[in-house]
Amino acid sequence: PWPGSVALYSSLTDQNYRLNTILPIRATIGTTRSVLRWGSPALIDRGEAVEVKLISGRLETVDQDALLSGANLAAIGDGTADNWEVFQFRTAELIAPLTYLLSDRIRGQVGSDGLMPDVWPAGSEFVLLNSVPQQIDLSRNLRNVVQNYCIGPAQRPVGDPSYRQLERAFEGNGLRPYAPAHLRAQKQPDGTLSVTWIRRTRIDGDGWETVEVPLGEETEAYQVRIIKDGTVLREEAVTAPVFDYSEAAQIGDGLVVPFQIEVAQVSASYGRGLATRTDVTAL
Repeated sequence: PWPGSVALYSSLTDQNYRLNTILPIRATIGTTRSVLRWGSPALIDRGEAVEVKLISGRLETVDQDALLSGANLAAIGDGTADNWEVFQFRTAELIAPLTYLLSDRIRGQVGSDGLMPDVWPAGSEFVLLNSVPQQIDLSRNLRNVVQNYCIGPAQRPVGDPSYRQLERAFEGNGLRPYAPAHLRAQKQPDGTLSVTWIRRTRIDGDGWETVEVPLGEETEAYQVRIIKDGTVLREEAVTAPVFDYSEAAQIGDGLVVPFQIEVAQVSASYGRGLATRTDVTAL
């Protein structure tokens, strides 16, 4: 039962816990009762509705203007620290007590498109991101460092038997550069393969009045990989959204079709972000 408010304590060593966060309101959470298959990011997914059974609370249908303004944001995942996709839904159809069919979805929001699997199975975790769930206090230097957490009723001390102890390490996915978009490869008359893409940003990228979105990172840097049958034939670092793969380099690498091109933006504070990949079947 929800105890009224929950306290989260943290420690590096499972000793001397300090108060990290107070969660005063119960979040709307549940589990899926049907599968959610892969859907194209940034487009409205009109595929089969996904069924969600809540523990408590309710979900609402919104109009399309509200959807495109960020309403009905939710997370679906396997309950681990980092394996989550953020998506939106427009329609929430109540079909049984606390049970809804969610349809007209926008998938892979806030950079989570690179984490979307082929299918989220039935039994996946669902969390409504309606400003009730809160970020924990975690400094950048503690990314990927195992922390000890104690969670329990805020009215009771951290040593109370009602507290639950967890060990978790977080990658800090919110700092990760988004995967580039519109990756293309075109062969030039001299045999050079010109690879181009469009940069995305995780900071202030919603404006339509500018020609280019803000960089959002300390410097502009990308990592380009040429992959054949799972083996990386070439890896290059570039500082602009273009990579010219000369014919001599292709011959030296023993490149033959089909192969894959993979591009990721690199951040000084995070490292390699999510990658965009395209298949090349002919030159």
